[in-house]
Amino acid sequence: MLGVLQSSLVRQAFVDFLDRLVDAVPTIVTGVVFLVSAAILVKVVLTALKAMLARTMGGESPVYRQFLTTIVAIFLWFGVGLSTLSVVGLDGIATSLGTAAGFLALGVSYATSEMIADAVAGVYLLRDPDFEVGDRVRVDDMEGVVESIELRKTRFAVDGDTVVRGNAEIESEWTKVASEGV
Repeated sequence: MLGVLQSSLVRQAFVDFLDRLVDAVPTIVTGVVFLVSAAILVKVVLTALKAMLARTMGGESPVYRQFLTTIVAIFLWFGVGLSTLSVVGLDGIATSLGTAAGFLALGVSYATSEMIADAVAGVYLLRDPDFEVGDRVRVDDMEGVVESIELRKTRFAVDGDTVVRGNAEIESEWTKVASEGV
């Protein structure tokens, strides 16, 4: 009797599983179609962004264009992921992930605030026509020749040595020194 009851329960559980699977097929197909469509759209947007950045920032280092493209790609793919979860009926999970990601981003941005400040200042320094490689500048008590301007730091030649300073520190404090004989 116990064997028949167990067999009946297993059979009923299997039938219920198949019924629910059949009911879920339209939702799964909708999710897959949405995901494929969104992936194509993201690829198109990123390709257009890369082309636009190449035209508008052609003289800049490719690192900066890739940096901007990567940031946009992260936001787009995260949005696609959350939207896909919502499309397949997992709104609660999408909301929880969005909230958790917000708190995580807040923590990461706080922890890396100096690095972010250096990167933003680096973009300003790179775009500033008055601050270029080869210029003699003074930053606080240091005076030297700009050797290179990178995303987060700038290198100076000072008395035969190389001095590296964070761009946030430089961007607000630098003074161009007139060349001798000018």
